[in-house]
Amino acid sequence: MQHSILCLDDEAHILDALERIFRKKYKVFKTTSPKEALDILRENTVSLIISDQRMPDMTGVEFFEKSISIQPDTIRILLTGYTDIESVVAAINSGQIYRYVTKPWDTREIEITVAQGIEKFELTATLKEKH
Repeated sequence: MQHSILCLDDEAHILDALERIFRKKYKVFKTTSPKEALDILRENTVSLIISDQRMPDMTGVEFFEKSISIQPDTIRILLTGYTDIESVVAAINSGQIYRYVTKPWDTREIEITVAQGIEKFELTATLKEKH
């Protein structure tokens, strides 16, 4: 099974960079619109989401909160250019994030983080099947 990841950021060049990193291994959905991202989640099974924190229409935390009701088991990674600890704490508490990555990221580090997130998604799915 090829996993799908959703990348959400208000900067198109960030999305293009993420797509270049992950397109060989995963199906990549990308958008600059949180509303479109929610539509993608309604229409597709997504294993992992990478979302920017600071966007004009909705924060990453707000987006993650909404995404939980659509796909509760999806792994969530917060991408932020700011070391705003309050945002990170809010994301962990209400957005149920798995990890956060700061911009600019280290490519190898983000590849490992996503691979570990996908493993967690698979493990959760396996446990649910067994129960």
